[in-house]
Amino acid sequence: MTAQPISASIAVLPFVNRSADPENEYFSDGITEEIINALTKIKGLKVTARTSAFAYKNKPADIREIGRRLGVANLLEGSVRKSGNKVRITAQLVNAEDGAHLWAHRFDRQLADIFELQDEISLLIADQIREHYGHFEMQDHLVQAPTQNIKAYDLYLKARHNHLKWDNEGITNAIQYYQDCIAIDPNFALPYFGISYCFAMRASFSGIPGLLDTAEHYLQRGFELDQHSDLGHFSQGTLLFWGRWDFKGGAAAYLKALSINPSNTEAEEGLTELYTSIGYFDLAEEHARHILTLNPLSPNHHFTLANIRYLTGDYEAALAAAEAALQIAPNFTHAIGLKQLCLILLNRPKTLEAFLQSNRLVECPEECRTLYQLLHGQITKSDAARLIQTPKSERDIYLFTWDLFLQTHSGDTASALDHLKAMTSRCIGQYVNFAHLPLLKPLHSAPVFQQLLQQVFAPNRLPPATEGDKTEPAGSRNLIDEAEIPALLTQLQQLMETEGAYQNAELSLRQLAERLNLTANKLSWLLNEHIGQNFNAYINAFRLKQFQRLALDPANSHLTLLGLAYESGFNSKTVFNAYFKKSTGMTPRAWVKKQQQA
Repeated sequence: MTAQPISASIAVLPFVNRSADPENEYFSDGITEEIINALTKIKGLKVTARTSAFAYKNKPADIREIGRRLGVANLLEGSVRKSGNKVRITAQLVNAEDGAHLWAHRFDRQLADIFELQDEISLLIADQIREHYGHFEMQDHLVQAPTQNIKAYDLYLKARHNHLKWDNEGITNAIQYYQDCIAIDPNFALPYFGISYCFAMRASFSGIPGLLDTAEHYLQRGFELDQHSDLGHFSQGTLLFWGRWDFKGGAAAYLKALSINPSNTEAEEGLTELYTSIGYFDLAEEHARHILTLNPLSPNHHFTLANIRYLTGDYEAALAAAEAALQIAPNFTHAIGLKQLCLILLNRPKTLEAFLQSNRLVECPEECRTLYQLLHGQITKSDAARLIQTPKSERDIYLFTWDLFLQTHSGDTASALDHLKAMTSRCIGQYVNFAHLPLLKPLHSAPVFQQLLQQVFAPNRLPPATEGDKTEPAGSRNLIDEAEIPALLTQLQQLMETEGAYQNAELSLRQLAERLNLTANKLSWLLNEHIGQNFNAYINAFRLKQFQRLALDPANSHLTLLGLAYESGFNSKTVFNAYFKKSTGMTPRAWVKKQQQA
């Protein structure tokens, strides 16, 4: 899978832990995620989501290949060294097309300044991308300190590190770290939202009484501290949708999260899963495809797409999407189970059996075989009865409801409906799609099933599926009064041609803007909208003309072409050669030779 890169786009690869203590991995991962989150605040900049960026953690890969797979033009690499109260971060911005380094810097700071450092790095990176690829507006600051307690922040990063493992042990550890964090700083909102999510998901997949109330308690406390957190509204959407099957409330919460941060792929995936559960399949698939543009290496997003296709009866497409998930994460049990079901429904016994024997993580292999045999007439309904006697509690951990499928197709309709009633009354997560599960079709005509549909979906029915959840991108607004533009363009031309501002090799968009008494946002807009060039192209055009003048002057014959390039304002041999070739169609040496022969 390869995406087409967008010029104003970036993936932040996991920063390498250079600390003496390998346990500080959580800190370098946390810093990486914070920079990703900061960059997602910039409208017009495509930022690869964390999951896809972290797919390359500790994996050597060619820069250009990473760029192609993620569909980005730029990559940020770096390292973090944490020692006592000090932190050193190195970062470099790389062009993903040719591997050229666009920018590099080292930052040595006190740990207490970590938020200012995250903000500084994010702004510098965004500036570089804007200078090279075109205008987008930026806030003055991208990172606000969520707490003044560095110890609490450190615990939050540990909690988040464990949380994102998405397994039972990780969630357990995350809850403890979140609680420790809250104990140190009760006014720090983020750990409340994190712990609320953990309890909500545990409640959804276990049905243990009291967990949802606990999740609600932490969520409300978090909102008392911060009502405008996309993480908070995402956690609320999770609690309402997965925990309480409140589709209307869950959709509103997810949409609120996305209005705050349109790049929150977890919130958009939650919305996609919600739309799937209520049968808004076209809208769900549209969202699923969109999140894959931001997070193409997320196995869960591929599974979400696979599930939509499975529920709509397109088993071939579902199998392909499940396989895409397994290519990324071979041990991803969600995709493994869905593949089993697709192979059953596609009537591929040999492939199914080979898969059951070769993969130690398959769900309920004996039940799977029995279900296949039942569906394809290889055994009678009575032959399957012994498997159905297994207590339900032993199967609750599975994503797919194998026992329910066996009950349904063995003819034990009463038990199947009782089972379904019990699980839907508890809002067990595995059953949220029961209205559309292909293997439950024999139950659809039963009055009890119809009653369940009314009970679950009627009280909080969403309006008909529309595009109302989509926000149209805002058009380019005028940042400068039209009457002021001619004078500014004249002043800009004077700075270039008379004062030779372009000859400063370290000249940045912000520095040039200051000389014009403009903000960087306004100058970026002026260059792109009224000159038709980004900052980098505009400045390098003057540098190129200056180089050509110097190169043809006999007085400079004793100087090298590279020396003349540096004198003209270029600060990189690679950048100079690439820009010259792109502008003239030939190398600098070939161009000079041709001019001299003319």
